[in-house]
Amino acid sequence: MKARCAVRLLPLSLVLLMSGCMVGPDYHRPQVATPAQWKELPGWTQADPSAAAGPKGEWWSGFQDPLLDELEPLVAVSNQTVAQSYANYQQALAEVRVARASLFPTIGVTGSATRERASTSTTSSSFSSGGARIVNSGSLEANVSWTLDFWGQVRRQVEEQSATAQASEATLANAQLSEQIALANAVIDLRVTDADIDLLTQTVEAYKNSLRVVTDQDTAGTIAPSDLITARTQLENAQASLIALGVARAQYEHAIAVLVGRNPEDMTIPHNGKLPILPEIPAGVPSTILQRRPDIATAERQMASANAAIGVAVAAYYPTISLSALDGFTQAPLAGLLHVSNYVWSLGASATETIFDGGERSGEVAAARASYNAAVANYRATVLSAFQSVENDLSGLRILAQQSDALDAAVRDSIRGAQIAQNEYQAGTVDYTTVATAQATQLSTQQSALTVQQSRLLDAAALIGDLGGGWSGVLHDASHPQKVSVDPGADANAATNANAAGPTQ
Repeated sequence: MKARCAVRLLPLSLVLLMSGCMVGPDYHRPQVATPAQWKELPGWTQADPSAAAGPKGEWWSGFQDPLLDELEPLVAVSNQTVAQSYANYQQALAEVRVARASLFPTIGVTGSATRERASTSTTSSSFSSGGARIVNSGSLEANVSWTLDFWGQVRRQVEEQSATAQASEATLANAQLSEQIALANAVIDLRVTDADIDLLTQTVEAYKNSLRVVTDQDTAGTIAPSDLITARTQLENAQASLIALGVARAQYEHAIAVLVGRNPEDMTIPHNGKLPILPEIPAGVPSTILQRRPDIATAERQMASANAAIGVAVAAYYPTISLSALDGFTQAPLAGLLHVSNYVWSLGASATETIFDGGERSGEVAAARASYNAAVANYRATVLSAFQSVENDLSGLRILAQQSDALDAAVRDSIRGAQIAQNEYQAGTVDYTTVATAQATQLSTQQSALTVQQSRLLDAAALIGDLGGGWSGVLHDASHPQKVSVDPGADANAATNANAAGPTQ
C-alpha cells in the first residue's frame, strides 16, 4: 500500500519540482540603434517591423534573365554547401531533443534468471553426509531514476541547444542566400563576358576592314610601311583579346555548374550577350528589412545560446538531487515468482554538493559570461556591418549611375571620333596612327561602359543579399517612421520550442 501511494505521488512531485527556479540570467536582446532613414536614399524610411519578416520570394526575377529563372531554384535543392548546412541544422535539432530528454525520468525494466548448484550437508555426533541441490532463482523489477532539474540547469541546456538550433537554421538560410547571390554574380559575369565577346568580335571585323584599306594603299605606295604594320598589330591584339575571353567564360560556366550541384562537363550554356535588366529599386523600403538577414539572426541566436550557457555554469554551484524507485518481484526458487509474497519495492533519494573545486566553477561562470559578452559584441558588429554594406551598395549604385551616363556620352563621341579619323585618313589628311588611336579609344570606352554596367548589376545583386533577400513583399507605408530595434530572430524561431526566446523564472 505504501508503495502504491508513493507511485501515485510521483507525478505530483514531478510537477512541483519542474516548477522550480532557474538560476542564471534570463535572456533579453540588447538594443541596437537603427537609422531613421538611409543616408544614400532618403526615400527609404523606417517602418514597423514584421514578426514574419515577409517572404523573400523569387528576387532574381527582377533581373529578367531566363538563365537565372531556370537555375536559381536549383540552389536550394542541389547546392552542396546548402546541403551541408541543412545537415548541420538537423544535427542541432537532434541535440535539442537530447537535452530535453534530461527533463524526464529514466524508466527501465530488469529481468534475470539464475540456475545454480548449491551444496548441502548435515552433521551429527555419529555421522555426516554430504549432497547437492539445484536452485533456480529469478527477479522481475521495474526501476525509475530521475535527476531533478530543481535549479533549472537542464532547462538552461535546452534553452542553449534550442538557440543553437535556431542559429543553425539561420546559418542554413544564410548559406542558401549566399549561394544564390553567388549564382547571380556568376551569371552576370557570364553575360558581360558574352557581351564583351560580341564587342571584340565587332571590333575585329572593323579592324579587318581597316587593314584591307591600308593594304590597298600600301600596294599603291601611297602610305608609309609603318601604317600597315600598325593596322596589322592592332588587329592581332584584338584577336588575342577575343581569344583570351574564352578562358573567363569557361570558368564562369564551370562555376555556375558547381553552384547548382552539377559536374562542369555536364553543363553547356549557350552564348548570349544580352545583359540582365537592372532591377528597379523602389522608394519606401524600411531599414528594418535588415531583420530578415540570416547572418544577423545567426548572431542573435548565438547570443541567446551564450546567455543560457551562463545559467548552466551557475547551476553547478547548487546540489544535485536525485530520486530513485524500484518495484517488482524476486524469488528463489523461481517457481511462484509473481506471487504477492515475493513483491518488493524501494524508494530512495540522494543529494550531492561540491564543497571545494579549486575555483573550477567560478572559472566556468566567468568563461560563460565572457563568451556572452563576445557574442553581444559580434551581434552588434554584425548589425553595424549590415548597415554599412547596404549604404555601400546604395552609394555604389548612385555613383555608378552617374558614371554610366557620362560613359554613354563618351561612347557616342568615341564612335563618332573613330569615323571622322577614318574619313580623314582616307582623304590623306592624317596618318594611320590617328585612326589607330581613335579606334583604341572607342574600344576602351565601350569596354569601360560595359564594366560599369557589370558593376551596377553586381551591386544590385549585393544589395539584394545585404537586405536579406530583396524587398519583395515588405514595402510599407513610410509616412510614419518609428524608432525600433533590429529584431533578427523572427526567421529562426519556427523550428524549435519557445524556451529559447525567453525562459521563465
